Amino acid sequence: MFEWRDVSVSFGEKSVLRGCSISGADGARIALMGPSGCGKTTLLRVALALQEPDSGSFRSDAGRIAAVFQEPRLLPWLTAAENVNLVLSDGPETLSDVREWLARLGLGDASALYPRELSGGMQQRVSIARALACAPELLILDEPFRGLDQELRNKVMALIRPLSFRSGLLLATHSAEEAEALGCRILRWRDGTFVE
Repeated sequence: MFEWRDVSVSFGEKSVLRGCSISGADGARIALMGPSGCGKTTLLRVALALQEPDSGSFRSDAGRIAAVFQEPRLLPWLTAAENVNLVLSDGPETLSDVREWLARLGLGDASALYPRELSGGMQQRVSIARALACAPELLILDEPFRGLDQELRNKVMALIRPLSFRSGLLLATHSAEEAEALGCRILRWRDGTFVE
């Protein structure tokens, strides 16, 4: 379960979100769609407690929340496997699980490589592996497939689609195809909020 209640956010004189209220029951999947700058990322940042709203709130019953952003956000001094393992034990006992997730994302031969040795698309897949490896109860995806070609997008979405997220899945995207591939209910931006 998750809920934004009357969330408003402005940046200086620019009002981005105005009284935005969205809720989802356990396991709900919601995609936020709208033009760049309309507040999709801002709403997700509120959910992650990275953005303080001017008013309103977000609440969720999720114990574990994982996020994939538009850029990879990997630690450059750690290998691909070490970046993923951070969300598990950060020790050798979970490295077999890490390698399995990397393999599922087509990165079986990249576990010992550092981010600088990976292409942008490979780095993004490491970020996706890191988010999925911790078995999140709420998964937040902010345009996570940027930098992936269509074939890779389809493979990654096919991997995510059957996974269960107890509290739900939230996706910010410009693509109705991505939203539908992940089984999301689509909400579109209108007048400072998102509506069906």
